[in-house]
Amino acid sequence: MFSIFKKKITGEVNLSGIGTDMHSHLLPGIDDGSPDTDTSIELIKGLTELGYSKLITTPHIMSDMYRNDAETIRAAHAELKDLQLMQPSHAAAEYFMDDYFDTLLENDVPLLTIKDNWVLVEFSFVGAPVNLKEKIFELQIKGYQPVLAHPERYIYFFTNKKWYDDLKDGGCLFQLNLLSLTPYYGKVATDLAQYLLKKKYINLLGTDLHHFRHLQVLQNSPQIMTSVNALLDSGNLMNSTI
Repeated sequence: MFSIFKKKITGEVNLSGIGTDMHSHLLPGIDDGSPDTDTSIELIKGLTELGYSKLITTPHIMSDMYRNDAETIRAAHAELKDLQLMQPSHAAAEYFMDDYFDTLLENDVPLLTIKDNWVLVEFSFVGAPVNLKEKIFELQIKGYQPVLAHPERYIYFFTNKKWYDDLKDGGCLFQLNLLSLTPYYGKVATDLAQYLLKKKYINLLGTDLHHFRHLQVLQNSPQIMTSVNALLDSGNLMNSTI
């Protein structure tokens, strides 16, 4: 458990069955998530009260905006660990699949993983890279397991859902954002979330928590528990293995 926060499940949203939140932006001041330590403290407290017992922080690594690396991420993580806020926890990253990401792979720069060789990746919400399958394959050639962040939010896949089949057949794990079980991202994202759940394509759940608005929606959305409990009952959810 987190050392200074006592787990206290409040309301109808109980995420303790998930155990580990493996996608969050809680490290202070290094991306578009928590801006400072005080905010991080309150966000972590909120996740603990929802039932989480472990957090994996995944700040953005994106060449045009957030060129983080192992040093910047571990330094921000250490800042919270020094306050005994992040036990147990783990610092990984969410990699945007751009040219900079290609360079990291080409130069054999060790990637920050959420577990073993699992790497959390994302791409543009406007359109997929034309060579997406090649990028995924190259990641695998380098010995990594691709974990695709929030596939339901790539709404351009709505009219061509075969992309999901191809990515699954190609060996990707899929991570669904809990907020996609609410209207937060819009109807298309919600519909795609339900589609992927029905296809039994979802392997992991994450909050993708950036700020208090995200936390408040989670706290006040008991309707997400129907899908969460069904996924837990299915035995397909892998969060507890992290």
